[in-house]
Amino acid sequence: MEHQQTVEATKPVLFGHRKVRPRACLADGKQHIRTFLADALEELGFITCACAQIDELPAILESQPPDLFVLGLSAGGVEGATMLTILAAHGYDGKVLLLGPPDRPMVAAVRERGEELGLAMLPALATPFAEGNLRDSVASLLPADEPPTPPVDVAQAVNAGWLELWYQPKLDAGTLDVAGAEALVRMRHPAWGVVPPAYFVPDDGDPHFRALSEFVIGRCIHDWHDFLSQHGPVELAVSLPVDFLLDPESLRILCQQMPNHPDFAGLIVEVNGADVLRNLAAMKSVAGKVRFHNIGLSIDLGEEWLSFADIGIFPFVEIKVDRKFVAGCAENALKQMVCRQILDLADIVGARTLAEGVETRADFEYVREMGFEMVQGSLFAKPMPARKFARAVLSRPLAMPH
Repeated sequence: MEHQQTVEATKPVLFGHRKVRPRACLADGKQHIRTFLADALEELGFITCACAQIDELPAILESQPPDLFVLGLSAGGVEGATMLTILAAHGYDGKVLLLGPPDRPMVAAVRERGEELGLAMLPALATPFAEGNLRDSVASLLPADEPPTPPVDVAQAVNAGWLELWYQPKLDAGTLDVAGAEALVRMRHPAWGVVPPAYFVPDDGDPHFRALSEFVIGRCIHDWHDFLSQHGPVELAVSLPVDFLLDPESLRILCQQMPNHPDFAGLIVEVNGADVLRNLAAMKSVAGKVRFHNIGLSIDLGEEWLSFADIGIFPFVEIKVDRKFVAGCAENALKQMVCRQILDLADIVGARTLAEGVETRADFEYVREMGFEMVQGSLFAKPMPARKFARAVLSRPLAMPH
């Protein structure tokens, strides 16, 4: 902790080759604008705070000055100019980003006032804006390098409350209705920002994997209740290691946590296909047991797909086809052949099918034509924090991207 406090007190700061996570203050009188900006900037790696009224600004500047001050002008140019005056009076040395059409007189006037006060004014960001426009506007504040492996273990991350689940929707291939969502673990570190799992998830045999798996299960069920209260039931999926499922105590904990609620249709647990093959008899037994607790196992198939064509009894409810066979399949005959054979297998064993990694419209149209029941991929939505998932996906239908 002493090292972390020293790091955060120094400016500018580097950890390895990555800048410490930048901070942004969002000033606008409308809450929905502040919420939207917070979601967008946090996904880019910022720590955010909100400033709804002028009198809140001095305390924010005195406690921890932000690197970026985002100023919406919904309350008018006079209030915006007043906030800039307060920034200058406190010696603010970060960047200021105005929201609004640059050619509008009010926006131009506020910008000129900021320049007169000696503030570092970024080019105004015209509204409405796309995520790419926002990223371009704040590019100078974003970490340029990939994060190194953080010197924290999973137990520390769990105890510190740094872990959270993000959700990527799974869509009905025919209707594009939301058919469920996959939960993906992320670390939101106070200094390094959102860290992807490749940099902190331990190997399957690591003793910390149990703590991580238990966190994922508990948080997923907690989020399911939240989604239910706000928008109704949604089927969620989590990925768990085979070693966790083969441990009797871990399996008991998993089954005990399933909601006793009439709207709970079940939890999907995704498992690696290669690991299933190495433990085939035991995993068949597990799949049969957990069905009595409203849990279905989904096999994530990769290179080992052909070995599943002759395994006999198939107690798994879903076959998830790896992105390596889906991405680019519209123009690749070999990938098309693999996908069709996996679909034939699913039809024989009675499992539903999910195409993962759908990134282009051509691939989507091809997997839908082949007969996949569900699709998942960045063409429709990237993984997003639970709050944004509830608001952006569950509250309104997804449209087919152009």
